[in-house]
Amino acid sequence: MTVTVVQFGGSNCDRDSVRALDHLGIDAERRWFEDGLHEETDGILLPGGFSYGDYLRAGAMAARAPIMESVHEAAADGTPVLGICNGAQIGAESDLVEGVFTTNASARFQCEHVHVRVERADTPWTAAYEEGEVLRLPIAHGEGRFEIDEQAYADLQATDRVLFRYCDPDGNVTEAANPNGSTGNVAGIVGERDTTAVLMPHPERATLPDVAANTDGQEILRAFR
Repeated sequence: MTVTVVQFGGSNCDRDSVRALDHLGIDAERRWFEDGLHEETDGILLPGGFSYGDYLRAGAMAARAPIMESVHEAAADGTPVLGICNGAQIGAESDLVEGVFTTNASARFQCEHVHVRVERADTPWTAAYEEGEVLRLPIAHGEGRFEIDEQAYADLQATDRVLFRYCDPDGNVTEAANPNGSTGNVAGIVGERDTTAVLMPHPERATLPDVAANTDGQEILRAFR
């Protein structure tokens, strides 16, 4: 299979993502957004970075690139689509998922390791984990606060689309464990199909054992297989 890693102007985690996928034995190819998806695309990864300098809003300009129409069509057909950090912002801005990502409550760029709790273990992205399992993953964002209106959040919970929540090392979901002020400590969600997911932490930075403090993110990326 081939995973297309979409590169926008300002993407800076595309090479990291390709290297992490290659390490897991998954064929991956970077693709400049103007060139469209690879013709043999079996999976799509929207990587982190600062597409178009985060002008207007993070991910807003990339979300309107023509390639996103193809991403939406692929997602509707069940092709696995994963948005990481800026890719999550692009996914929200393009309505692949509900909600938005806004400026962190601290009004600072947060670059640190956090803990997230697996809320669902029955999706492709979390099938290798147990529900309630705690992962340690890095974050690096200035606009990572997930926000959504009260009714939409209730619907999100009712349809069981929260994938990860920020927590402490023991799995307790607390305000202190929330690095950016996200509604409900949400760190990742799935779309209408659970083959589409976005998350703010970086699993690709917790995949390579020679550079990562841990490899808790490997199984999220291995889902593409």
